[in-house]
Amino acid sequence: MATKLDITPANDRELVIARIIDAPRESVYRCWSDPKLITQWFAPKPWTTPRAEMDVRTGGSSFVVMAGPDGNEFPNHGVFLDVVPGEKIVFTDAYIKAWEPSEKPFMTAVLTFEDEGKDKTRYTVRIRHWSVADREQHEQMGFHQGWSQCADQLEELARTL
Repeated sequence: MATKLDITPANDRELVIARIIDAPRESVYRCWSDPKLITQWFAPKPWTTPRAEMDVRTGGSSFVVMAGPDGNEFPNHGVFLDVVPGEKIVFTDAYIKAWEPSEKPFMTAVLTFEDEGKDKTRYTVRIRHWSVADREQHEQMGFHQGWSQCADQLEELARTL
């Protein structure tokens, strides 16, 4: 299981999780950048990710659908703001595609992937919210538990690649 790291958020609008994942950085990054792989781990079980369409490049769009145990689907549109293959992915829901603004921006995610010894990855997720109220809402939605569970699922898959 991934080793939890304690990292302080940069400000009162940020949520952070960080882990040492027992898998090579390239595999962890691939789990985030390959739509076929992201559907296998992205939602905390018993939720699922039935669809993912991603153009993982700076300016590329993302469409990921999460489904609850009751079958209700939650589509998530976004745009990649910055992509450094194998090192960093920054995406936001502030745009839905090609710089078309979303109705209600909620967050920007900054994911970093760093080598941490032989075949281990320092995986850091910083979620930056537009307001303190958005951050609080995300916490109440189960950010820490959900993203932590997903990090474990990510590690499990990355170890097989």
